[in-house]
Amino acid sequence: MTVRDIISILDAQIIAEGDLDAEVKTACGSDMMSDVLAFVKDQSVLLTGLNNPQVVRTAEMMDMRCIIFVRGKEVNSDVIALAQQKEITVLQTRYRMFTACGLLYANGLSGGCES
Repeated sequence: MTVRDIISILDAQIIAEGDLDAEVKTACGSDMMSDVLAFVKDQSVLLTGLNNPQVVRTAEMMDMRCIIFVRGKEVNSDVIALAQQKEITVLQTRYRMFTACGLLYANGLSGGCES
């Protein structure tokens, strides 16, 4: 699956454009960046409702290619600027996190974390 596929599946808006043809194989959904840092391995996409620059910093540390803000969250300008600097795609979808994760999973994107 590519970021471009995700845009279609989630009817998402592009807020900051990185590589839309980047291949993604896994995703995780969390509003707690400490959990993402502690438990997530080899994820390409982060779904979250948390709207601050720490989300971009976490995604960068974890080599994620795409951040998806759920629940139609208006993305903070500081988040957009940092994501553009780090070349991370930022998307926004109206779906709630559970629904967005389910749609991606149903279309072949796997999840998982170390426990």
